[in-house]
Amino acid sequence: MSGKISFFKSVEHYVDQAAKYTDIPKGLVEQIRVCNLVLQIRFPIRVGNDYEVIEAYRVQHSHHRLPTKGGIRYAESVDQDEVMALASLMTYKCALVDVPFGGAKGGIRINPNNYTTEQLQNITRRYTTELIKKNFIGPGIDVPAPDYGTGPREMAWILDTYQAFRHGEIDSIGCVTGKPVTQNGIRGRAEATGRGVFYGIRECMSHAEDMKKIGLTKGIAGKTMVVQGLGNVGSNTALISQSEGDVKIIGIAEREGSIHDPNGIDVEKLLAFRKETGSIIGFPGSQHIGGPSAALELECDILVPAALENQITIDNAERIKAKIIAEAANGPITSDADRILVKKGVIILPDFYINAGGVTVSYFEWLKNLSHHRFGRLENRFQHNAFEGILNKVEEMTGKEVGQRDRDFLTRGGTEVELVNSGLEDTMITAYQQIRETMIQNPEIPDLRTAAFVCSLKKIASDYISMGIFP
Repeated sequence: MSGKISFFKSVEHYVDQAAKYTDIPKGLVEQIRVCNLVLQIRFPIRVGNDYEVIEAYRVQHSHHRLPTKGGIRYAESVDQDEVMALASLMTYKCALVDVPFGGAKGGIRINPNNYTTEQLQNITRRYTTELIKKNFIGPGIDVPAPDYGTGPREMAWILDTYQAFRHGEIDSIGCVTGKPVTQNGIRGRAEATGRGVFYGIRECMSHAEDMKKIGLTKGIAGKTMVVQGLGNVGSNTALISQSEGDVKIIGIAEREGSIHDPNGIDVEKLLAFRKETGSIIGFPGSQHIGGPSAALELECDILVPAALENQITIDNAERIKAKIIAEAANGPITSDADRILVKKGVIILPDFYINAGGVTVSYFEWLKNLSHHRFGRLENRFQHNAFEGILNKVEEMTGKEVGQRDRDFLTRGGTEVELVNSGLEDTMITAYQQIRETMIQNPEIPDLRTAAFVCSLKKIASDYISMGIFP
């Protein structure tokens, strides 16, 4: 395979490789691989005294389950191939973590930094209008979410535009996820992808026999980590790994360059430093070691590429020294580089598993929107009273009084964010166990990526067969 292979073809290659380890008919594999609908849009917006034609896309990869689901990214790199590839990964991602959506993705080919807030709002609302006209958005049709270059603000604009066209539609708030909490969003969504990355790495490292093969001890605590990209995903992965996993962050890369500190980098202080200075370069105690890709080659236990695709290629794969790579970004390792790394014995946690935290919590938000009440609202007080009664009975039977601090902890019900994080944790653990079990059952499967695709393909094929399309 050539190093010039397209992103979408690379994903198709992984699917074909995985299909060899299944008994799914060839025609059904082909149906699973292809993109069902591709919408290319061009529309004008006014910029100053002139007009600019904006190029945008929305791809619905698979309709084996509805609605389809996937983010919208704003980036100059956006093209049809990229959006098709990302939509297909969403299909396999949703199937892998048992989120009942088909895969979709959207993109607008712009650099958002080149536009004012008003211009971005006009672009977003016009894009949404085009999706509505083509029936490419709706709580039961296709549900967008944030991605690279977008966030809660853009999702709020999409919701408002949709509701203007669909006035009175009772479930209209479910047309998009990743909304601000004040506008029917869900607590925990902002950090969901990064938190999911942490849960996935932690679960992977909880198996002593697997860690022994790569020369590591069981458990995430005390291990060294390098993170490329301090956007939403990278920063939250680093912060949560450091605060909840006792991981030592020794390297960070951003667009301005890479820094290294073998004694550990305080990520919270680094984020504050970058906000103040506009750069990670010069952070006290750290050494500037080169450009954005330099940190990838640092010796570490865990490498987290959380920037864009194609960061680890055939050109630098041999110099990668990490023992575990968690693909927090989509497609950060090219297919030819992947083969080199697997041959070296590196454990690769594939993108469509390890960054599934975002779509998982988006699913929770969608459920919240359709049920029209927040998680915990109906049961919290009941749980508190039930626990209080049990504790009172224990005190009565033992003659010992529980302190107020312990009582408050033992009797409270779960908050929305605690319930969301609990559901996310269970999802990431369960999915990893399925992937690992697939490898154990079929020793010929070479790596976790192939095993993950096998899991997804079997679930999607089962859906098609259940529909009666492929008897």
